[in-house]
Amino acid sequence: MAGIPHDHYEPKTSGEKWLHSRLPVVGLLYDTIMIPTPKNLNWMWIWGIILTFCLVLQIVTGIVLAMHYTPHVDLAFASIEHIMRDVNGGHMLRYLHANGASLFFIAVYIHIFRGLYYGSYKAPREITWIIGMLIYLAMMATGFLGYVLPWGQMSFWGATVITGLFGAIPFVGEALQTWLLGGPAVDNATLNRFFSLHYLLPFVIVGLVAVHIWAFHTTGNNNPTGVEVRRGSKEEAEKDTVPFWPYFVIKDLFALAVILTIFWAVVGFMPNYLGHPDNYIEANPLVTPAHIVPEWYYLPFYAILRAFTSEVWVVQIASFVTGGIVDAKFFGVLAMFGAIFVMALVPWLDTSNVRSGKYRPMFKWWFYLFVIDFVALMWLGAMPAEEPYASFSLIASAYWFAYFLVILPLLGVLEKPDAPPATIEEDFDSHYGSDANASTPAE
Repeated sequence: MAGIPHDHYEPKTSGEKWLHSRLPVVGLLYDTIMIPTPKNLNWMWIWGIILTFCLVLQIVTGIVLAMHYTPHVDLAFASIEHIMRDVNGGHMLRYLHANGASLFFIAVYIHIFRGLYYGSYKAPREITWIIGMLIYLAMMATGFLGYVLPWGQMSFWGATVITGLFGAIPFVGEALQTWLLGGPAVDNATLNRFFSLHYLLPFVIVGLVAVHIWAFHTTGNNNPTGVEVRRGSKEEAEKDTVPFWPYFVIKDLFALAVILTIFWAVVGFMPNYLGHPDNYIEANPLVTPAHIVPEWYYLPFYAILRAFTSEVWVVQIASFVTGGIVDAKFFGVLAMFGAIFVMALVPWLDTSNVRSGKYRPMFKWWFYLFVIDFVALMWLGAMPAEEPYASFSLIASAYWFAYFLVILPLLGVLEKPDAPPATIEEDFDSHYGSDANASTPAE
């Protein structure tokens, strides 16, 4: 890892030296496993291994399911039933894949909120944060494409609603929507395209994850204090760090075992809990469901999308200024994607000189309210688009944007943060004592 002095891989045998001089894959693996890691990481740093497990699980189960799936509007729903009833272990593979997507998003949301609280987006980790946002967008696209494949009622009408959003884009919207659908409406061409992209995007995510890991291996891990590892010498760095193996590998594997226990309980005893009943009815273009909702992990942004109606004054002003180009539908699309965009810009919107929220008294309360706001938006996204839910959605959406565009910039000026510890070693000793520090061998 650049910048933090540590021991690198040294090949010993002639075979190791031969391989290392031609393809230093062993050295790369060694440097990854033995990377110096801040010794004060808490349990909020376990989600990386959960996300890695989910990515592998989704790819492996997805490849096997694709062997038995038929991407045709007349056969897709029946092929899912074939997987569930006739393929050996097919029902378990499908439930692992469906619930694995939910675990994936649970882990990524906790991972993102941890980064927002501890300031993992601040310099020098801005690029790492941006890459993480790209991974999140790719996950959202992959999840949406996969939700269409069972060709149930909610699959069909969800695809109709979401692809219809692209039609709201001025000038190019209609052409873009037609290109995405492969025709004038959601049909066989749409299903084929979505199946191809759903199969492709996970491998794009793998590439982005590799770059993401490479990025934070270059800048080093953030930690609960936000204090950087001392880089003056190898001896100083060792006072703040321990090798990733075995200390954090064992910790992460223990956490993975606990999470998987819960995950297997859900898959085994309540696999359809997070699904929608209408998706077990074959798609029918002539019958519209009473209430169209996406998967739970899209609900906060779905609530933001629906919050900005033609009665909202901001929408009316935007429509007047643009001569009607920005109508309520297009404004909702802008708000939905803008909610993710402002989150990606947080390294530049947060003006505080203190990285970790642990030492920012005012920030903590606004952040806790932001978490509550996210949960409220998730609930509101599942509610009908009527009062009082519409007004609540507008208030919650307003706070989302205010948090990033107003509150964070002002807190950097108005807030008086507490003083963080001078070093990671000092923080570690304050929790575990100097004896624990002395008993941790340097490697």
